[in-house]
Amino acid sequence: MKYKCVIFDCDGVLVDSEAISTQVMVDLLKTVDYHIDIEKAIDLFTGLALKDNFTLVEKKLGRKLPKDFEETYRALSFEAFQRDLKPIKGVHTLLDKLTIPFCVASSGPINKIKLNLKVTKLSHYFNDNIFSCYQINSWKPEPDIFLHAAKTMGFKPEECVVIEDSLPGVTAAKAGGFDVYALENESNKTMLAGVEVPIVKDMSALERILIL
Repeated sequence: MKYKCVIFDCDGVLVDSEAISTQVMVDLLKTVDYHIDIEKAIDLFTGLALKDNFTLVEKKLGRKLPKDFEETYRALSFEAFQRDLKPIKGVHTLLDKLTIPFCVASSGPINKIKLNLKVTKLSHYFNDNIFSCYQINSWKPEPDIFLHAAKTMGFKPEECVVIEDSLPGVTAAKAGGFDVYALENESNKTMLAGVEVPIVKDMSALERILIL
C-alpha cells in the first residue's frame, strides 16, 4: 500500500449532502430576491467556505444579507439533513475494509460534520478524527486543513491521500503536496472537468485503490 493515511472530505464524499444544502440555500436566497437554479448554485458554491458564498451573493445583490441569514440557513439545513441525508453509496463497505488510519477534513463546522456522520451512521468510524476549517480559521482552496489533519494524525502529506469532490478541495490538497482522487457524481462533473488528478466514479473504484 502506497499510503499510510486517508483523508476524506465530508460533503459529497462521505455523505450525500450537497444537493440538500444547496437546495436549502437556493430556497432561502429567494427570500432576499436572489434567484439561481440549483445546478448553477452547485457549481458556484460547492467546496467554498459559507462566508465566501455569502460574499458572492452580496456582491451580486449589491447589499448585505440579513444578520440572521446564516443562523436561518444553518437551522434549515440541519433540519433537512436529519430528514433526508443519506451516506454515499458504498461508503460503509469501504470504511469497513480500510486497514490504515483515516479521518475527515471538512470546510463545515464541527457540529455539522458530527450531525451528518451521526445521521448516516458513520460516527463510529471516525470518533475524534474529525477536522474542521473552523478550528484553524482557514478554508479551501488553502491547504491548511489537510496539513493540519495529516500532522494531527501523525503523517506527512506524501504519506496521505485525500478524497475530494470539489475543485477548491482538489486545489487545496494539491497545494499541500497530497495525492488526491476526485469522486465524481452527476452534480460535479462540470466543476471537475479538466482537473489534473485521477477521477473515480464510485466507492468500488476507491476500494481498488485503497484496499490491498
